[in-house]
Amino acid sequence: MPNQQTSLTNEPVIQYLNNPQGPTLGYSDTSGVRIIEKDGLYFKNLSKDGVLKPYEDWRLPAEERAKDLAARLPIEEIAGLMLHSYPQMIPGGDMMGGTYGGQSFAQSGAKPWELSDQQLEFLLRDHGRHVLIMMIENPETMARWNNRAQATAEGVGFGIPLNNSSDPRHGFDASTEFNGGAGGAFRVSHWPETLGLAATFDPKITRRFGEIASKEYRALGLTTALSPQIDLATDPRWMRYSGTFGEDPQLSTDMARAYVDGFQTSEGYKEFSDGWGIDSVNAMVKHWPGGGSGESGRDAHFGCGKYAVYPGNNFEVHLKPFVEGVFQLEGKTGRASAVMPYYTISYGQDTFNGENVGNSYNRYLITDLLREKYGYDGVVCTDWGITNNDIGLKDSIFNGKSWGVEHLTVAERHYKLMMAGVDQFGGNSDVAPVLEAYRMGVTEHGEGFMRKRLEKSAVRLLTNMFRTGLFENSYLQPEASSKIVGSSEFVKAGYEAQLKSMVLLKNKGQILPIMERKKVYIPKRYLPQSKTWYGTMQPESYEYPVDLRIVAEYYEVTDKPEEADFGLVFVESPKSGVGYSQEDAEQGGNGYVPLSLQYRPYTAEHARECSIAGDPRENDVLNRTYKGKSVTTYNSHDLDAVLETKAKMQGKPVIVSMLQSNPTIVAEFESEVDAILTNFGAQVKAIMEVLTGAVEPCGLLPFQMPANMKTVEEQLEDVPHDVECHIDSEGHAYDFGFGLNWSGVIEDSRTARYRKVLL
Repeated sequence: MPNQQTSLTNEPVIQYLNNPQGPTLGYSDTSGVRIIEKDGLYFKNLSKDGVLKPYEDWRLPAEERAKDLAARLPIEEIAGLMLHSYPQMIPGGDMMGGTYGGQSFAQSGAKPWELSDQQLEFLLRDHGRHVLIMMIENPETMARWNNRAQATAEGVGFGIPLNNSSDPRHGFDASTEFNGGAGGAFRVSHWPETLGLAATFDPKITRRFGEIASKEYRALGLTTALSPQIDLATDPRWMRYSGTFGEDPQLSTDMARAYVDGFQTSEGYKEFSDGWGIDSVNAMVKHWPGGGSGESGRDAHFGCGKYAVYPGNNFEVHLKPFVEGVFQLEGKTGRASAVMPYYTISYGQDTFNGENVGNSYNRYLITDLLREKYGYDGVVCTDWGITNNDIGLKDSIFNGKSWGVEHLTVAERHYKLMMAGVDQFGGNSDVAPVLEAYRMGVTEHGEGFMRKRLEKSAVRLLTNMFRTGLFENSYLQPEASSKIVGSSEFVKAGYEAQLKSMVLLKNKGQILPIMERKKVYIPKRYLPQSKTWYGTMQPESYEYPVDLRIVAEYYEVTDKPEEADFGLVFVESPKSGVGYSQEDAEQGGNGYVPLSLQYRPYTAEHARECSIAGDPRENDVLNRTYKGKSVTTYNSHDLDAVLETKAKMQGKPVIVSMLQSNPTIVAEFESEVDAILTNFGAQVKAIMEVLTGAVEPCGLLPFQMPANMKTVEEQLEDVPHDVECHIDSEGHAYDFGFGLNWSGVIEDSRTARYRKVLL
């Protein structure tokens, strides 16, 4: 007899039925699902007709089940599977504002776990089953929302469950689109940003991260990770640098493989496990064929950064983390289950049609290269919003990103994507243009051809859902979710990874560690008013950069520099915008301005006279040069804080703790300070543990630190390890793989493996 989970009023009651030598079945008492017993085993009759079909038989391989179900689905439901929703907040609906009974969440009186009007419409009208979850109030709310949504989906049609997804959730910066999942009133375990995992130079740590993160994801009802980001970050100015494993092809390849193995591999219920199990999470690796070579470091979220360029003819190297990493896993799952191309136009790389269109639209990149040459037959999902209309060169993220196909209609874009080999449309919650694209294909190729084409995508999408056991049990137990997410065991593992990811760059006169309980002076940090990624204004601030109560556990904190034994300054790497200025355009310029890795105002004297790529359309810009133009770094006061602290300390030691999201030109302050400890997402406590000597630093630079902006301008966007490195006052070059411990420069098995690649 099934076990019953009690629920609150108006919530579905979930029944559980244990299978001997098989999966536990979970189903809603309101969905109409029947249980079929056969050969002493139990199966969910999702079609509710009393007949066990191959797709309902958990003994069969996932792909066989997917083919059976895909053949049964009407085109409308296949089209729904091809949607991957825009980001949802639980509660609150979508990120642009959802409604509940026509009212806002605050006005409606709805429970936090209720579905918004738009979510219900997506599930029932548009047949959508792939939902991107952004901010979550807490694990219990998410579990209850998941159960409601799954019960709704289970009760209609063929009972296809939701495959919920998430952007990275385990980092520190919840303010960016790239790590939006980190927001909410609760925390999963804290780990370094992806770049910090790379700084450990230890794939075993990254594998362990994946294993833990997958358990936390599953406890939140998340079965697809929109990660890892395995682009080679070969241009140091790229604003998505911190989400990568750095610039080195071999390190990125090893880390990418470990990450995906950790997420996807878990214990199965079958006698012969294929590597998939109840803790498995599909990894959607991004971004094919690599987005780290945007011209002049600009990012393709914006029209000003739509082109990836290859002045070093180094396109093939950017494929290495894919073809030698996530397509050749050590675990039984074999390969990453999904791939996301980037927004960029890989300029000049289509050797078949000669098209300069966004990567997802490019048949050569998706079908000829990814699928045929490299044999990849998993899901290909576009990046978010590429079928929406472009509204011109702006500095706001919320524009359509239909690069290279701006002239096509929304439906025509969907059709071109289908013909290029794409399976799913990221950020589209409306089935109408997918169906219109299907009809275009029927007119051109016939109904048989188009039915076969869409079924192929349906099989890929459904296979990933069958592998993760969603058809057997897509439900959560809220109490269990609350215990798993952010458990002490997982938090401890993340904290230990933080400790191993920090890099000691400078330690003049062995000033560190400072073990005694000395007096420390920490200056406040000033930040001017600025605009966030979401277009909202962030007010100016002048406050302490860290919680002084934590620092006080280790040192005596004073606000009087003359009383302090040493100064400790917390800074972040320079941020100079997106490389485009509407003000410059309005004043008659082309709108393009430099990106800078230095704190002081920068004038681009060594930039190209003529850009490699450009858009010949009348309302766009062909020559995107910014030579001779200047830019001011948003957080230039970080440098002021360092130099002012140096002056105030009057010869006493000054230590800089730097949070890095990009390689940084430290020449502006390095010679003025005694020690530099850099991190890529670490708690204050972890930083203090290193400064006091409780932990010895062991991280290594996962990139080169440029000596100046001249070398940054002259390096080639697609080539790794091609800048002149900064050399500090102690004679150390801040090169890839460099790092200090208390004894000096680190030389170990990690440096032996990865530095030799450069020789």
